[in-house]
Amino acid sequence: MSERLPVFPWDTIAEAKASATAHPHGIVDLSVGTPVDPVAPVVRDALASVSEQAGYPTTAGTPALRTAAAAALRRRYGITGVADDAVLPVIGTKEVIAWLPTLLALGSDDLVVVPELAYPTYEVGARLAGARTLRADGLTRLGPENPALIYVNSPSNPSGRVLGAAHLRKVVEFARERDAVVVSDECYLGLSWDAPAVSILADEVSGGDHTGLLAVHSLSKTSNLASYRAGFVAGDASLVAELLAVRKHAGMMVPLPVQAAMTAALTDDEHESEQRERYRARRTALAAAVTAAGFRIDHSEAGLYVWATRGESGRTSAAWFAERGILVAPGEFYGPDGEQHVRIALTATDERIAAAVARLTV
Repeated sequence: MSERLPVFPWDTIAEAKASATAHPHGIVDLSVGTPVDPVAPVVRDALASVSEQAGYPTTAGTPALRTAAAAALRRRYGITGVADDAVLPVIGTKEVIAWLPTLLALGSDDLVVVPELAYPTYEVGARLAGARTLRADGLTRLGPENPALIYVNSPSNPSGRVLGAAHLRKVVEFARERDAVVVSDECYLGLSWDAPAVSILADEVSGGDHTGLLAVHSLSKTSNLASYRAGFVAGDASLVAELLAVRKHAGMMVPLPVQAAMTAALTDDEHESEQRERYRARRTALAAAVTAAGFRIDHSEAGLYVWATRGESGRTSAAWFAERGILVAPGEFYGPDGEQHVRIALTATDERIAAAVARLTV
């Protein structure tokens, strides 16, 4: 099994991490998008409120959770027409992305299309299912072949690029002509800065018809629930039902306390707004410092990262940052098109972001 998988990217930057750790004032780790801010009390209270319940949770999720998710999509992003039975909680969105081709029974005869710059798990999931992959942003590159599954990711990890409604609508039309499923990774949808992001389920993209469409949403980002492994998929009710049937057999159940916490997080917008503003302030400070240090920032209109280059190997840039005690991710982690970039995360405390800014502007 392991022979089918690429080397785990973060295992390859041990030298840069050692260099950054050796800085006399400590490392500033901006290499991963893991939250560092507190979980809101309303969410922690909800987690504890059902901690005494000993029975198995349902794979489908509680009615309250499914209702809260559909309502949050409508309230926060203007997504209408999502019924409760078109929502399915998952054990973190990385899990569902990694296993989705397998859950949909794809195999060696099937093609999975991933973005040219992409979170590595899209390709990993296809490999686990034995399916083939193609990196393609422009669908004309596919030629006559019909894909089974097309991933889109807007706002993008790593680049923060936002795809407009017209682009996404063309993807949907292309997929429907070929009976392909479109899975939109929307984990950063609530973190738009310089351009509005739109969901694959929005009426201006889907035409009010969610057939063949799945949106993947995470609570790891603006609700700081990465340790809870809390996410959900929504969209085509028949696809959701298919995933539910397989996941029941596989025991893929979100723990009940986590379901309660998710319900609270999806119901309360105040904590989400506060966290978004924390990231906005960190982005403003860090982007200015990166630019002052001689880097060009590309895209980065949304999301939790600054996508930067100065026209050299991303590994060389990463070593330069490490000399200053700052650990970043080489862009090659996300595909050949990222070879001259680095991804710089906003997920550090205000004190660590300030330390990075100071080191970059000396």
